[in-house]
Amino acid sequence: MDIQRLARLLEQGAPVVVLDVRPTHEREEWHIPGSLHVDLYDALKRNDPEALKDVDLPDDRPIVTVCGAGRTSLTAAEQLRSRGKQAVSLEGGMKAWSLAFNTAAVSLAGTPAQVIQVRRTGKGCLSYVIGAGGEAAVVDAALPPEVYLRLAEAHGWRITHVLDTHIHADHLSRSRALAEASDARLFLPEQQRVAFPYEPVRDGDSLPIGTARLQAIRTPGHTGESTCYLLNDAALFTGDTLFTDGVGRPDLEASREEAHARAAALYDSLQRLLQEVPATAVALPGHMSHPAPFDGSAIGDTLAAVRDRVEALSLPKEAFVERLLGRIPPTPPNYEHIVAFNEAGVISVENILDLEAGANRCAIS
Repeated sequence: MDIQRLARLLEQGAPVVVLDVRPTHEREEWHIPGSLHVDLYDALKRNDPEALKDVDLPDDRPIVTVCGAGRTSLTAAEQLRSRGKQAVSLEGGMKAWSLAFNTAAVSLAGTPAQVIQVRRTGKGCLSYVIGAGGEAAVVDAALPPEVYLRLAEAHGWRITHVLDTHIHADHLSRSRALAEASDARLFLPEQQRVAFPYEPVRDGDSLPIGTARLQAIRTPGHTGESTCYLLNDAALFTGDTLFTDGVGRPDLEASREEAHARAAALYDSLQRLLQEVPATAVALPGHMSHPAPFDGSAIGDTLAAVRDRVEALSLPKEAFVERLLGRIPPTPPNYEHIVAFNEAGVISVENILDLEAGANRCAIS
C-alpha cells in the first residue's frame, strides 16, 4: 500500500490497523498516529516464523505493516497473510511516510481570510495556505508544489505570494519551486544566505493578500533572518521561533558563543511578540514535535495560552538563555546538507527521502 492510500484511509476514519514493527527507539522518534507498536524487528530480520504468533490482531479489517524502509514489514505482512489476515506492507516504510500529509482548517475571528494548515505528519512540518479575495499566499511550503496548487484550486484561489519564515535546516523548502510553478512572487526574509533571486522581506513590511494583509515581524534567534508574519491581527505564523509548547533552538550552525548570542536575541524577539501582537492572535508554528493526527483539528493556540503554557517565556533573560542552552535536543540529521540545498534553492536530489527522514528537532520545551 502506498502512503497516499494509507493517508486517505486514516483521514476517512476507515477501519484499518497500522502495525509498526520497528525497534522501540525508532518508534519513539516518530510514528504514524494511531498505530499499534510491537518491537518485532530482530525476530523478523532473522526470519523467525513465529515472530507474530503472540500478536492479537483482528480478522475483519486490513492490517498495514510498517518498518523503516518497507523491507522488514514485507516479511511481517507475509506472515500475517499466512495466518489468514488481510495484511499488506507500507511501500517505502517510514521514509516514504515522511511525505504523507493531512490538512486542517484554522478557525479565525475578525478576518476575511481563510487559513488551511497543511501538516506533513511524519516529518512534523506545518505549512499554510492563506486565501482571501481570490488570492492565496503559502507560508513555509514543505511538500511538492502540486499539493498547494490543488488546495488553492479547490478553494477558487490563485497563489500570488510564496513566503518562507527562515532558511530551514530540517527539510527541503519547496517555496522556490512552488513560486515557479504558480507564477507567484517569492518572498524571503532579507539576508545574504541564498544564491537565487527573491523579494526581500524587512521588518514592518506589509504584504496584501487579496482582501487580507500580512505584516512581517523580524524575530532573530532560531536563525538570524527568522521572521514571523501577522495576518490581520488574527493569526501569527511563527515558523521555528515559537511553538505551542516551546521555543526555537538557537544552536544550529553556531558556536557556543554564537548560540548564546542567538538565545539572547530569541528572548528579545519573543518578548517583542508578547508585547506587540494581540494576545488573542492564534500562534501557528512551522513545526510540531509529534505526529499530526488525521482529526482535522489545527495545531495552534492563542498567544495568551502559549505564554501561559511555555514556562520559559516568563523567565528573566539570563535564566531563559541558560535554560535553552541546557536543553538543546539532538541535532537534526543531515541538517548541514539540507541548509546547503536550501541556500542554493535546489530540491532535485536523488536521495530526498533519506535526506529528510526523521522527526523534527527544532523545538526546545
